Amino acid sequence: MCGITGFLGKGSRETLEAMTGTLIHRGPDDAGYFYTADTIGLGFRRLSIIDLDTGNQPIFSEDGTIAVIFNGEIYNFQDLKKDLEDRHHFKTRTDTEVIVHLYEEVGEKVFEKLNGMFAIALWDGRKKKLILARDRFGKKPLYYTKAGKTVIFGSELKAVLKHPFVVRELDLESLNLYLTHECIPSPRSMFKNIFKVEPASFLVFENDFQRPSLYYRHEAGFEKSGEAGMLEGSLKVFDAKLREAVERRLVSDVPLGLFLSGGIDSSTVCWYAQELSKRPMNSFSIGFSDTDFDEMPDARLIASRIGTTHHEKMLDSKEVKDSVMELGGHLDEPVADTGIYLIHCVSKFAKQHVTVALSGSGGDELFMGYQTFQANKFAFLASAIPGPIRRQIIRPFVERMPTSFGKVSTDYKMKRFFLGLEYAPEHRDAIWIGAFVPEEKRELYSPDVRRCLAHANDFSAVDRIINTAKELPYLEQVSLMYQKLYMMENIIPYFDRASMAVSLEVRSPLLDYHIVDFANSLPENFKMRGLKGKYFLKKLMEKRLPASVLHAKKRGGNIPVARWLREGLKDIMVGTLNKNRVERDGIFQYESIKRLIDEHLAVKKDNRKQLWSLIAFQLWKEHWLK
Repeated sequence: MCGITGFLGKGSRETLEAMTGTLIHRGPDDAGYFYTADTIGLGFRRLSIIDLDTGNQPIFSEDGTIAVIFNGEIYNFQDLKKDLEDRHHFKTRTDTEVIVHLYEEVGEKVFEKLNGMFAIALWDGRKKKLILARDRFGKKPLYYTKAGKTVIFGSELKAVLKHPFVVRELDLESLNLYLTHECIPSPRSMFKNIFKVEPASFLVFENDFQRPSLYYRHEAGFEKSGEAGMLEGSLKVFDAKLREAVERRLVSDVPLGLFLSGGIDSSTVCWYAQELSKRPMNSFSIGFSDTDFDEMPDARLIASRIGTTHHEKMLDSKEVKDSVMELGGHLDEPVADTGIYLIHCVSKFAKQHVTVALSGSGGDELFMGYQTFQANKFAFLASAIPGPIRRQIIRPFVERMPTSFGKVSTDYKMKRFFLGLEYAPEHRDAIWIGAFVPEEKRELYSPDVRRCLAHANDFSAVDRIINTAKELPYLEQVSLMYQKLYMMENIIPYFDRASMAVSLEVRSPLLDYHIVDFANSLPENFKMRGLKGKYFLKKLMEKRLPASVLHAKKRGGNIPVARWLREGLKDIMVGTLNKNRVERDGIFQYESIKRLIDEHLAVKKDNRKQLWSLIAFQLWKEHWLK
């Protein structure tokens, strides 16, 4: 796991070293450079995982004309290497060198053959061609911009911003999307004219021309093949695929452990990992004194059942507050999902023992585990109620329900559910899980910003996904939206930022593309039976995990932010969203923010999502747009 950066075109050696230096947290073990004045600069920071002695980058072809810098892991590199060894001389044992020699043989088709998580910069000196590529689900970040004829790129925005040609300017349309989704969907970033390489794609820069290519299509509703047709047969096939995916991710020359939340996803990954291991593995979980959020008893039960060496840590608002401030310099885009602080804290905890950890990311999106999948089934019934009755009778009644700050409490779910019914079916989930609805944003923005965004599409990211999946059953469309938007643009990036801030590599077996393809080929009723999600995973693990875990109410990985905003995190909220700061920037109207704060402090409304979205943005802006 590493950090990469560089430029094609103008830039000094000193600039390259400064860009690379911003990524030391991603790679504290070593640095490497390749620089040719006024042509190419490649910078690399290394976190040593495989081939600790000879794995530094860039890695070159035998004739020195092709150079690669690479962040991530290629899980099938040993299989690829076996096929290449009789035709190429390998100087290292790294997965990186496989990329170089494979490119020599198949050119731009190289990325189709890689199973892993990666951001790659490849320089073909013979053709004077730079290629930037990203893995299928965007597990590793990669940003780029063009300044005149110069291409500038990096694993994080902070590396790109270090180049003197780059201008920092807030992109208001990205801000508008962020306040809806709590993230900035690809290819946008929060800065104008700086973009993300999109997942499953690569960009070729050659002769001042930029060419995008997609090498993998992330789709649901594949042909229902024989292996996906019958439940028992499908379970056997999936068992073999998951076993292989986990086994590939256990390859490491440094200590490896497991994130264990107590939910079915992480418990499943832990079960397979421990079964494949020759000795007890280290597992790590975080707990809270607030029982609504505490999954530690379940994690402890799972660890005891499968035989891991378990480590526990209680988390309080003070430590989260420290995490908020510590991550300020790492988050070069705002992250509104407070789950990032949970992952940051467990990563710091795990880093005391291991350098790599396996997580259960992906299960909810692939197997319809979120409560919003249940809500979609109710929505078709509730939307049949005439609009005037919903708006004039039901919603006012629901809005008068007493506010509770429990984890996704009944009143919060009911209020959000009926609010979502006021929008098109394809946009409901964005309302249910997001922060601000369009009407709230119009009230929030200053007049100038409101004018600039008068024609903005609040749901453009959702529409882009749904428009490619109109032929699918509705819940499969929803599942694909969660995979491509919520998972790939929110959860995966914040896992990367939180873990790499402490130099910990996180691997996710459920996001092996063979697993994703297979899950997306399964019939809907394999994933959801009646109102019960994750049916397939529960059947797979019913004889392996305790029934209390398999059938527990879903809690999800998050912190008690609603309560803590009135307690240990209150000073961050009040300080960050104070009148002087807000009015100085001219983006928001302070009275709208004050109303959100007052309602929350008085327990009149649960405004946790809106408030933390604003707090995260303000903290980001003051660090990166001074």
